[in-house]
Parts: sequence; C-alpha cells; structure tokens
Amino acid sequence: MKCVFVGLSGGVDSAVAAALLKKKGTVVTGVFMREYDLSMSHALRDQLSCTQDDDRANAVAVAAHLDIPFEEWDFRSAYKKEVVEYLVNEYARGGTPNPDVMCNRHVKFGAFLERALKRGADYIATGHYVKKYQIPNTKYQLLNSKSQIPTELRIAKDLNKDQSYFLYTLTQKQLAHSLFPLGNMTKPEVRQYAKKIGLPNWNRKDSQGVCFIGKIAMKDFLKPQLTS
Repeated sequence: MKCVFVGLSGGVDSAVAAALLKKKGTVVTGVFMREYDLSMSHALRDQLSCTQDDDRANAVAVAAHLDIPFEEWDFRSAYKKEVVEYLVNEYARGGTPNPDVMCNRHVKFGAFLERALKRGADYIATGHYVKKYQIPNTKYQLLNSKSQIPTELRIAKDLNKDQSYFLYTLTQKQLAHSLFPLGNMTKPEVRQYAKKIGLPNWNRKDSQGVCFIGKIAMKDFLKPQLTS
C-alpha cells in the first residue's frame, strides 16, 4: 500500500486531493507547511494580514474530517531564502519574479518532498491543477530497460485553473515522486465533490496573491526592503 504525504494548505483543492487518495486506499498523512510571515519584522507589519493561522485551522479540520494523521512542518527558513529574498532581489535588479514558481521548486517539491521521502513516503501530493504523463520507453531509443520512465507535465482539464506553468522547473526525480489528483477535474467539480463528502472548507474562497504580503500594494511592500 502506497504512502503519500499531502500538502494541506487549508483550501478546498488540497483537501479534495487528500480525500481522493484516501478513497483509493492510499495511506495518507496531511501536512501543513508553515511558510514565512513578514508581519513580525516588516515596517508595514500593521498592514500585513497573512492568513496562516486560519489556513492551519482549516487544514486541521480537513484532516479530522477525513480521519487522517496531521502534522505541521516548519519551512520558514527555506521560504525566506528561496521565495522572499528571491522576490526582493529580482525586483532590485529590475527583473520580473515569480514567487510561486520558486515556492514550488524549492519548498513544496524541494524541502517538503525531501523530508517526506526520508519519512518513508512513496509520494507527495498537492492540489495543483495539472496532469502527469509517463512517456512510453519506446519513444526514446537511448533509454535502456533499467532507466526511469520519463515524465511530462500536461495542462489540466480545467483550462481556467491549469497550473502547469508554475511547475515547469520540476525535475524528473521530483515528478516521479509527485501526484496531482485534480488534473482531470474542473474547479466546480472539485467544490461539488467537497460538498458531497462534507468537507468543512468546501466553499472557502480561493486564495490569491502572495500570502506574506497581505493586502498591501507590492510597491509599499518593496520600498522598505529596497531602501533598508
């Protein structure tokens, strides 16, 4: 029986991903990833409104409803280095950063995956809308019989929610140990299924933007970072 650690963000997508895996008989453990919160040190701390505590509470409720183990893993150090500092440094040099790409590469499919594998997991899973496709060996004559079957990321069924772009940096090793249960579902189907099985967050509003910035404008966030 396969063992999967699911990143429970508190949202409905990751909750349904965990529910679908459990339904298949997979041994599922829910993990809430603690990310970096600038509200303790940033000059605009009074305006920052990261919802990590609310997210965690929802993740706990989902795990309880699904009757799966729940753990919280602290990745604040990795998030600060690979996402926050990257964001600030890219803007400082005139670049156009994409913090979601870096978060996926270094935190969710980096630090989280590595720790999960050390804990004995076969896979990690997330609520990303993307499909994973294994390419038959026959298409690649240079591969021998002992080689790992190469994997492609493909767009999700729901073109409005497809997140394949945000995962484009993932390596073959990362993909080999990752599952994306929502690839063949649309967002309305996900919410309908969540409601059907009674998930407590089935109608929770989707999160948007960069969590640690809250509701302040990007320019107001960056100014004290770049002038300090």
